[in-house]
Formats: sequence, structure tokens, C-alpha cells
Amino acid sequence: MLNPSWRSNLEGAFLWIGGWRPSMTFHLLYSKSGWQLEARLPELIKGIRTGDLGDLKPSQVGKVDELHKKTIREEKDSSENLSDMFKKLLQRHQWWSNPMEEQVEDNLANKEEGLVIILQKADNLRLNTLKEILAILTPTQALHFLIAAAELHLRLHEWGKKKDAVTLHHTQP
Repeated sequence: MLNPSWRSNLEGAFLWIGGWRPSMTFHLLYSKSGWQLEARLPELIKGIRTGDLGDLKPSQVGKVDELHKKTIREEKDSSENLSDMFKKLLQRHQWWSNPMEEQVEDNLANKEEGLVIILQKADNLRLNTLKEILAILTPTQALHFLIAAAELHLRLHEWGKKKDAVTLHHTQP
């Protein structure tokens, strides 16, 4: 539920409540925008519009900044909710000192519903952040952004799988 088995250990290190952290959207957007701006600076100086992420308008940057702030607040709330849930689990039910299997299962089952709600809220934040970013961008900019996101995901996955294979090879006798 929180870390699917097909993910590499490296990908797992980047997880936030079962998936990618919504604020990473902004890091990717700002990075890709900067790279494209730098690569096309001569055209932009001449007044030639490129239409890519290096060509963000000030109004778009302002909207992205506001969305970034809102997303950070919502991430913080979700992280605190998850933390509170685990604190309550550990504080209220000192089942670890009396490890009766039935009691442990009951306590964890009661918390599972809360965890599902937190996961759904995190998934909604991921989806809404992506939708709102795409609504701010022009169609061409959105295409550049989605390609960059897919490339990042695939490269991170491949790199993580290679690292896992090397680690597995070195740990086997």
C-alpha cells in the first residue's frame, strides 16, 4: 500500500505517503524552466518566443508560486496527520509490551481506515497539484513538463533497478 514491490529502493527513498511528493512538481518545473531558458536565451533576447518552459510569463510564475505555497501547506497537514496517527497508535495502545496477536491486529485494523483516508488525501493532493500546474501552463508548456516528468520517473526507476541489482549481486555468497 505504501511502497509497491515493483519500486526500487531508490524510488522508495523518494516516497511521501504512498507516492511522489506534490512539491516535487515545482522543483521539476523550476529546474526544467531554468534549463530551457538558459538554452534558448539568445532567442529570447531577440524577442523570439520559444513556447517552452523557458518562456513562462510573469503571471504564470506568480500562479505557480501561489500554488506551490498552498501545496506545501497541504503536504505539511497530511504529514502531520500521518504522524499524529502513528503517535496515537503507539501512545494509546501499548501492545508492544504485551504482544497478544489478536490485540495487535485489532489495534492496527482500527488505524487502517485512518491510514486509507490519509492515503486518499495525499493522492488527491498529487492529482490536484498536477491538474492545477497543467491549467497554468500553455498546452506546449504542459507537454514539455509532462515529458520531463515521465523522463525523470523512468530514469529514476532504471537507475534504482540497476543499483538494486548491484547490491543484490554483492550480498549473495
